Amino acid sequence: MRVTLLGTGDTTGTPTVGCDCATCERARDRGVERSRFSVHVENERTGDCLLIDASPDFRHQFAETGADLPDAAVITHIHFDHLDGLGNFYRLLDDLPVHAASEVDPFTGESVADSVRERYDYLDVVDVFGQEPLTTFSTCGLELTLVPVEHPPMACYGLVVEDPETGAKLSLSGDTSYDIPQASRDALRDPDLLLADAIVPASLAPKHPMGGSDVVDGVPMTFGTKHMTREGALRLSEDLDADETRLVHLAHYYPVNEAFAEPLAVDGEVYEL
Repeated sequence: MRVTLLGTGDTTGTPTVGCDCATCERARDRGVERSRFSVHVENERTGDCLLIDASPDFRHQFAETGADLPDAAVITHIHFDHLDGLGNFYRLLDDLPVHAASEVDPFTGESVADSVRERYDYLDVVDVFGQEPLTTFSTCGLELTLVPVEHPPMACYGLVVEDPETGAKLSLSGDTSYDIPQASRDALRDPDLLLADAIVPASLAPKHPMGGSDVVDGVPMTFGTKHMTREGALRLSEDLDADETRLVHLAHYYPVNEAFAEPLAVDGEVYEL
């Protein structure tokens, strides 16, 4: 299983357009990017490729990495930075199966699958398949499980990707607070690679209008209510006994002296599981 981090940034990316903060300037100087979140998984046994979330930066990401176009996609939730890249498939593919959760979100009154189906009904290439959370399904020769996480007010899901022949396991936290349900933690446990949402360091929690939450030993594991802090993501990694962890969905608010330290990811990283 070959995992390529196409996009490792939050909703504005780094460097952020029009921003001259020290972190954005350092990113420009280093020639690195954190574009909007997306992950490419190649099943090297079959040659099939899976896209996890469709970033608005789709064209740039695929052009930069040379990644093969996907044979299927998974959408974790309906925020634009994870969804709006689907429109790029016009004239690129004849058919793209898109998998998303089938359970109804009380906030929107429809499932993620229904929302994707409705928004992209004009794209004949997109064929949406609803999947029951915490129930494994197969695509691209891999076994996938969507796991509910906490990203209020909308429903959001993490994802487990396993190779049934090699046993390789990739876990993604999804956009989430640290307060991930136990059943989801159990499914995410023991990955070879964990990609964990870590939008900012805990030191910045006082800058959020809601402060920090899920406090452990005086340190907020969650920034506001929607995203883990760096410290929360690292604690989740320990909780899940991950072999390797990369922090993703990173904002340009990281102080410049912390913004490119390990294990914070940048676009283009590749992992063989």
